[in-house]
Parts: sequence; structure tokens; C-alpha cells
Amino acid sequence: MTEVAPAPAAVEARGWGWRHASRNAWAVRDASFRIEPGERVLLLGASGSGKSTLLHGLAGVLGGDEEGEQEGSLLIDGAPAGQARGRAGLVLQDPDAQVILSRVGDDVAFGCENLGVPRDRIWPRVREALDAVGLDVPLDRPTKALSGGQKQRLALAGLLAMQPGLLLLDEPTANLDPAGVAEVRDAVTGLLERHPATLVVVEHRVEVWLPVVSRVIVLGDGGVIADGAPHDVLGREGTSLAARGVWVPGLPPAHPPAPASAPGETLLRAADLAVERVSGHPVASGVSAVVRAGAALAVTGPNGAGKSTLGLTLAGLLAPASGTLLATPALAAGAGETPIRWSSRQLLTRIGTVFQDPEHQLLAKTVRGELEIGPHALGLPPAETARRVDELLERLRLAPLALANPYTLSGGEKRRLTVAAALATAPRVLVLDEPTFGQDARTWAELVALLARLRDEGSAIVAITHDLDVVQALHAERLELGAPR
Repeated sequence: MTEVAPAPAAVEARGWGWRHASRNAWAVRDASFRIEPGERVLLLGASGSGKSTLLHGLAGVLGGDEEGEQEGSLLIDGAPAGQARGRAGLVLQDPDAQVILSRVGDDVAFGCENLGVPRDRIWPRVREALDAVGLDVPLDRPTKALSGGQKQRLALAGLLAMQPGLLLLDEPTANLDPAGVAEVRDAVTGLLERHPATLVVVEHRVEVWLPVVSRVIVLGDGGVIADGAPHDVLGREGTSLAARGVWVPGLPPAHPPAPASAPGETLLRAADLAVERVSGHPVASGVSAVVRAGAALAVTGPNGAGKSTLGLTLAGLLAPASGTLLATPALAAGAGETPIRWSSRQLLTRIGTVFQDPEHQLLAKTVRGELEIGPHALGLPPAETARRVDELLERLRLAPLALANPYTLSGGEKRRLTVAAALATAPRVLVLDEPTFGQDARTWAELVALLARLRDEGSAIVAITHDLDVVQALHAERLELGAPR
């Protein structure tokens, strides 16, 4: 018996808006548009313009009145989005937030089971979805053993297996290597060809999705600020949109100038290093690297190659599996040459770390409180703490959000907050995992310029990244890790 997929969904917003309960400002307001069944839409906008909030509303996962205030209406096939169970499938910015079960196959099957798909149809869908996104791992592979990029593919596979009438993708390629980006885009295209559906995708990599989409909608102050065919919106209004922070092909953000002086003294030295998260299972080995003051080191390579694990090891948060990682006296300053043995207080002024997932290091109830944690731990005077925090709030465009709950920020805003929190203790080495994740063109340029300025002031920057523009912009030495073990 041939399985018949659901028909594509119709989507309509009528003056729709949402405001989080802890915020004065609306995340998005007065959004009005109609998307016909089967349309493929690229949703753009500056960081914080409400793109993710809109997708969450369409997926029916925004909380009730106790979590926020809604105005207007958001409809799927003429019914409130929150009542359209099974019609929409969402892939979030944060893949960890979507991993539910402990094994890969079970996790992909979870959505199908909840929709009541017959068991004999579930597992063929699971295998087809995993093949489509290029996640070539056993069905019983523990989900906790996957890299961030692999978890992103896992989340997309779960969505593809459900075969919804509306696909909602929130930066689905943000944590993927270049080959993975193409594979995911092609997987989505293949699904739409086999099982036609309506597509709404949020992505800063505009060029990747232009061959797939037929329409661009741009969110901004006052709701929808541009809507039409891609070549019309990005061509006719490209310069204006780029000035607002929208990524526009052919209008790249500015790069900072090259460093004026040569790299300084060595701060960290790795020799024949192997790194692991699970004892006895190294994910990268034979790594040798030097981290120098006044220089940037970019760690690149495919998903699953061990980049994030190497970053945590260089940051003194994981012990090496083998080989050596030594801090020179210039960095150690009496703390000993082995970073893994340093106390938290000793790490604060020596090595700052920004995790791949911003939410893994959010601790305070407000943005300002988050930035005060490090200085308070160092025992800095209140006046110095306030000076550092105020400066970082301004430099990273977070001042209007100083009293906001960090969990209500957009993905790009959370990333800037975690970078600011790491800088608040003025460490000599800064290790950042995907530092430009979720940034619009304007905040990307500002963040890269900030890192370049820190480099020029004598800090060492270690960036784990798939964004090769970051490598070029920081004039970074490149450490390329090999394929997954």
C-alpha cells in the first residue's frame, strides 16, 4: 500500500505579535502575510527581529498567557497554529534542545510515534531520513556521542521522517561544515520533491537557499519590511536591507585590517595531543599547536572531527587523553603549567571559554547579572565591575537588553552575551566555539572587529569555526582536523 503524505499547509499571519512575559519590548509585532500551500519562503531579518519567535508560533510551541502576550492571529489552514497538531515540524537553532531519546534511531522515530504512524512504516522512514541528511551512524549510536553538527542533522532527520505539511527550519545549517550544508539543503529539496510541503526557512547563509526558495520575507521594526521574489527583494532593496544587518549576496560586511605587528610570546603549547570526552574514546589525536599572544588560531574541519573537544581541552576544561598541553610562564603566572589543574578562579583571568551552545553557560536572571558573575568571582570592586559591564553592553549591542532574561534573547543575542561574559574577566586567551553563530551581517562585523581588536591588544584568540570568512577576517593561522574517527 502506497503511503500518502499530508497536503502542503497554508499559513497566514494577521497583525500577529508576541511579547515575552519578562520583556517590555515585543519580540515581533504587527506581522501580516499569507503563504500559499507549497510555497518555499526564506525568512530574513536582523538579529533579534523575531524570526525564531515567529517559527515557534507557527509550530505551536510558544507558552500560554503566563509566558507571554499575543496579539493578532497566526493560522495554519485557517485554524490557530497551536491547534494544528502534526501539521508543522520545527528544527530549532539549538540541536541539543531537540535531542529527546538516548539512541539515534529512537530519536528520529519519536515524532512519527507521536503522530500515530504505523510501526511498519516508521523504520523505513527513519532510515530514509538519516540517509537523506548524511548522518551515517548506527541506529543504536548514543545521541550523546554526536557532535553539535551531527545533532543538527539528527534533528532534521526527525523532521523529515514526520513528513509534515509545513517545514519550519531555524538556521538548520548553522553548525555544519560546508559539505554538510549542501547535504542538508539537498535533503530538504529532495523531501519537498517526494512529499510536497510548505517551507519556511530562517538562515543567514542566503546564497545556499536561493536555488530552493521562491519568495523572501524580511522582518523588522513594524513587522514585515520586505516581501517578494528573491531577486526583487535582494536586488531592489539590497543596500537598505544590508544597512539593517540582513545578509545580502554581493554586499559582504567589512573585515578588520590585518594585524600591525607579528604574533607575540607563546602562551599555550600542544604536542601530539589526543582529546576525548568519553574515557578511552579519543575523537582527535596527533594534534600539535601553538597559541600565541596577539594572534588568532582557527580550528576547522568536518563535523565530528573533534574540534569542540579540542577547544575544551585547550581551555583547561577537559584533560588530554594523551600527549601534552602546557601553559608557558607568560600565561600560567605561578598557577602551574597544566591548565586542567587550575582552579576556576585561576582560569578566569587566563583562559575564557565560549561554548558552542550559548544556553549551556547561562546562569543569571538578567543579561547584566550574567556579565557580573565573572567580575564578582574575582572580587573586583563594584565600580570596576560596573565599568566593565557597561562597556561590554554597549560594545556588543546588549544595552537595551540589560534587564532581560537571557533565555528570552534570540540565538544571535545569546551568542553575543556569552562572548561578553567571557571578556568580562579580561582573560589572556579566549577560546570560542562557533563565535559568529546566529549573527546578522552588522553584528558579525562588529563581533569580528572586537575579536581583532582584542588580538591587536595582545590577547590570543582560538576560534572553532565552519565560517571561513572568520578565518580570513582575523588573519588566523588554520589548524585543520581530519575526518571523524
